[in-house]
Amino acid sequence: MNLKPKVMAKSAVKILKIEPLTHDVLRFEVEKPKGYTFVPGQATSVAINQKGREDDARPFTFTSLPDEDHLEFVIKIYADREGMTSALRNVKVGDELLIAKPWGTIAYKGPGLFLAGGAGITPFIAIFKQLQKEDALQGSQLLFGNKTRDDIILEDWLNILLGDACVHVLSKEDVPGYVHGRIDEEMIGIHYNGGNIYVCGPPPMMEEIGGELDFIGFPPDLVVKEEF
Repeated sequence: MNLKPKVMAKSAVKILKIEPLTHDVLRFEVEKPKGYTFVPGQATSVAINQKGREDDARPFTFTSLPDEDHLEFVIKIYADREGMTSALRNVKVGDELLIAKPWGTIAYKGPGLFLAGGAGITPFIAIFKQLQKEDALQGSQLLFGNKTRDDIILEDWLNILLGDACVHVLSKEDVPGYVHGRIDEEMIGIHYNGGNIYVCGPPPMMEEIGGELDFIGFPPDLVVKEEF
């Protein structure tokens, strides 16, 4: 999830593992500072600990759980853009990242419908892991929007975890077994069975879904999203 950068109080953490998840998404496992904790769904500011890049921080969500002995980030790489994520293609195990204190308002507040677009799935990864650990996934449904099947992050894991409660929506492909189109008011109405609505994705998706929820009069206090 790529959100608004925050001011950093920097802690250096060594990269322990790098793993490709899709053609443009990498999973980074890094050291965890002593006493560092967060709530599933939260994010932090991340920079590369290299000369000239220390202040080029971008926000990313934790996809590990607070009680694990390391931190994990799932990051979409924009190779065609100059900047931090493009530079992440060139880091290696043993290099260091700089992280700040955790922040964010996305947190689990009860069963409901999760709406994710692309890398917006990342806060929900940690939330789903926590619910799985607590055997409390019942009542959680996911609509996950992507351009193509190749863009889906952790597709197999999500399918196994949520079963029929996981629905993949593809905007650029019409593939059997997947919904073709965009997450919209009609689709939300079909899959919403009560509880909260959790929303995370690129700004256009957030604005569009927010407008549709306002239009149908959905209670704002039941919408969980990042607040700035």
